[in-house]
Amino acid sequence: MKLTPRLLTIANLVPQNAVIADIGTDHGYIPVYLIKHNIAKKVIAADVNDGPLQSAKKNIALHHMENVIETRLGNGLEVLHAGEADAVIIAGMGGLLIRDILDAHPEITSSIGTFVLQPMVAQDDLRRWLLANGFMITNERLVKEDHRIYEVMVIRKGTHAVSDEIYYEVGEKLLENKDPLLIEFIQKNLKKYHEILNQLAGQSSEVANEKRNMCLRKVEKLEEVLSCLKNVKPL
Repeated sequence: MKLTPRLLTIANLVPQNAVIADIGTDHGYIPVYLIKHNIAKKVIAADVNDGPLQSAKKNIALHHMENVIETRLGNGLEVLHAGEADAVIIAGMGGLLIRDILDAHPEITSSIGTFVLQPMVAQDDLRRWLLANGFMITNERLVKEDHRIYEVMVIRKGTHAVSDEIYYEVGEKLLENKDPLLIEFIQKNLKKYHEILNQLAGQSSEVANEKRNMCLRKVEKLEEVLSCLKNVKPL
């Protein structure tokens, strides 16, 4: 089985020889990959919708993995018992939805050692919530697929103070790792904020001014980070 670059990056960040829960498993591609490549010893593949779960069951059966991949129908972490999984994957959802999933069942969330998260939007809001609620980001990767750059985070329990607001938008681990996609990622974010500023041109309401000032602050910070990256010679 060949995973897409996004799914492969997620799979490669999962801890070895662990019991993994894949929340929102869709077709069950990651669980099958984890077992096939001896990364996980067992996988719980869960989805809130029965349609995708039936697809996952067919894929699991096709690979004769029913004894090591268990499927469960349910919402978020409610499908798990505390201490049942070593690590959890939550991917392909909005950052606010991932936040709500983690927040809904604290006794289960607190029992899990590692989370691999891949938010589609609101990544800054998710980072802010994680760092305010006893989690730290221990690793982070960017991956490009179909002209879009995705952010994948590895989360564990711990504390970490952010020295600048911009690190909610550009993860510090991406800078530490000198991620090869980081310059392109920042340039895309700068383009987004410049487009918003162009849309706000001529608007003078309080809401427009507040949004304009926010965008200008983001642009200034992102340009600072970009300038530093361009001046750093590769090792």
